[in-house]
Amino acid sequence: MKETDYSRIAERYDKNKFRNDIKRDIDLEEYINHSNKEQIRILDLACGTGLYLKNQLQYFKNKEIEWHGLDASYEMLEKAKTKVDNVKFTKGLAEKLPYDNCQFDFVVSNYAFHHFNKKSEVLDEVKRVLEKDGVFKIHNIAIHEMKKWWVYQYFPSAYYEDLKRFWQKDLIYNELMQRGFEVKVRLEYKMEETKLSELVEYVYNRDISILTIIEDEEYKEGLERMEFKLKKDPDSKIVSDFAEVFIIAKKMI
Repeated sequence: MKETDYSRIAERYDKNKFRNDIKRDIDLEEYINHSNKEQIRILDLACGTGLYLKNQLQYFKNKEIEWHGLDASYEMLEKAKTKVDNVKFTKGLAEKLPYDNCQFDFVVSNYAFHHFNKKSEVLDEVKRVLEKDGVFKIHNIAIHEMKKWWVYQYFPSAYYEDLKRFWQKDLIYNELMQRGFEVKVRLEYKMEETKLSELVEYVYNRDISILTIIEDEEYKEGLERMEFKLKKDPDSKIVSDFAEVFIIAKKMI
């Protein structure tokens, strides 16, 4: 499985407008509202440049929360440290978490699970560091439900590379169930028409992980096709689908 080198894209990662539209985590809010603990310990697993943490700290600024962020990339963590002060950041691997048993109440992983090469070991580690009745939340794109995503339309090999990286939601569900979690899965899907001129900006930035993995030749060819279409018609649009999966797993044993 090919890997994205985040040390190379850390500088431009936050320029992606999609990543800055981070809403209140309703699943975290539900957990907080039903918790009777004086302080809740939260880990953002593969926290990247800290965008999720920055936003959630604002949303839950009046709550007693101990925030942690872990990432394998030094460069991404350095970016994260410039955004927030009251977060304990750690450089480490998801399959070998540098934390004590039962240290956290809530572990969240946003758009990252597909990057983990040792997914089974990651699930074992998350279970280990979670307190009983703690929650593990996986939020990711659901590539098996979005074969007509605009990225796959212009960069065909991207879909086949993603098939190597992404587990289907059923597999994640079963793996968590086998580890003694109570699991709920929800899927959000949309199909919409989007201006090509908006999408080509993402390609120029080349910060979407799959675009860093495909061959440079295919990247250039896809970009050229987009530019050619825009040259002929600056108002060109493309119909694309997009799906996100939310997996909420409560540690029962």
